[in-house]
Amino acid sequence: MLFSPGWRAHVRQGEVLAVFSLGLLLGGTLSATVLWLLSGFAEPLPRTVRIAAIMAIAVAGVAREAGWIRVPLPQNARQIPREVLQRRIRLGSLQFGFELGTGVRTYVSASAPYVVALGLVLAHQGPLATILTGTGFGMGRAVTATARYASRNDEWDDRRITRMPILTNAIGIVVLAALAVLLLR
Repeated sequence: MLFSPGWRAHVRQGEVLAVFSLGLLLGGTLSATVLWLLSGFAEPLPRTVRIAAIMAIAVAGVAREAGWIRVPLPQNARQIPREVLQRRIRLGSLQFGFELGTGVRTYVSASAPYVVALGLVLAHQGPLATILTGTGFGMGRAVTATARYASRNDEWDDRRITRMPILTNAIGIVVLAALAVLLLR
């Protein structure tokens, strides 16, 4: 949690949220840039092989979200040290957001980001589409933090947890459909 219930810092929470969100966007953008660079390795593969691999990965992601198969996702079990946010709140929030925005500093429980990342590498789209996708990942994480902050309601987390399986399954299906449209055009 970025904010504790007894917030007493000299910096306003909204300011910290804005810096944190900027970090999320920058982290997602960097990760997507790396994915775009890596996608050059997939370019020599025949288009049909890349399409088949993307579809197989997407179907596996949807099946994992539905609970039909168990596939462990990569995770970084280390936590960001408490000192990062305590010593220098603005810089620490930017660093925390950046590390979360990259998607490699924390455990991402949903399959969709992994499906999209692998799909971007295999599809070898242009840099703009790939980078905007990564920025969208950071933005999605920022929207969650902003919605939580704006709600000021302790029941928000309970409602989010109840709705999350529905959302992740729906997102998985949308990702699968989007990949199919992108690749079959």
